[in-house]
Amino acid sequence: MKHPLEEKTIKTEQIFNGKVISLQVDDVELPNGKNSKREIVKHPGAVAVIPLTDDNKIVMVEQFRKPLEKAIVEIPAGKLEKGEDPELCAKRELEEETGYICGEIEKLVSFYTSPGFADEILYIYAARKLRKIENPAIPDEDEFVDVIELTLEEAQAYIEEQKIHDAKTVYAVQYLQIEQLKNR
Repeated sequence: MKHPLEEKTIKTEQIFNGKVISLQVDDVELPNGKNSKREIVKHPGAVAVIPLTDDNKIVMVEQFRKPLEKAIVEIPAGKLEKGEDPELCAKRELEEETGYICGEIEKLVSFYTSPGFADEILYIYAARKLRKIENPAIPDEDEFVDVIELTLEEAQAYIEEQKIHDAKTVYAVQYLQIEQLKNR
């Protein structure tokens, strides 16, 4: 059954097809019968991992983000390859970006990052029982990160200082705050 707010696609024009995203412009018929345009970013989806050490430190990466023209501290994350299982991608990204593998991994949530213009879905996992390995997977050739470990309190301060300034990492810190309150 058609949803009363559904927009019917009349025409799609592919504008750009890149390594990470593609951009299209759709002509749509609105629920009131009028026409409009929608600029849509297509993305294969991504994963993010909240890696927790045995002493409850959060393993994060600092990385320069060109769209922001600054470096920020984030939980490890990466793009899904076509047909890739999100949990396997989470394990791969954890190893590539931090040099850690995990003994336990748990899916926490998934959500659309910017549904007003993009179809990207992000899966967030918690990883525990971490073990640093001698020969980790090699990061992408254009990816440069510094690995850091923060306490929850340090991560909260980083949010206030805008060193942590992205939604997935803020979510991770808030998730850990809630978990800490539950376990008191």
